[in-house]
Amino acid sequence: MTERAVPFHCPYCSDENLRPHSETPGEWECRSCLRAFRLKLIGHLATNHTSEGRTAQ
Repeated sequence: MTERAVPFHCPYCSDENLRPHSETPGEWECRSCLRAFRLKLIGHLATNHTSEGRTAQ
């Protein structure tokens, strides 16, 4: 398995005090707000995808 990029900020408090939460890839904990979270890539967007979730015409 390849190493993924690490998050730079907590999605809850925006602090940078992040550490891996467990041995499971993508699990992080914020030592500032004491929350644990998981990051996961859902997939790639099509090139004609818009920010509203509709297909560009």
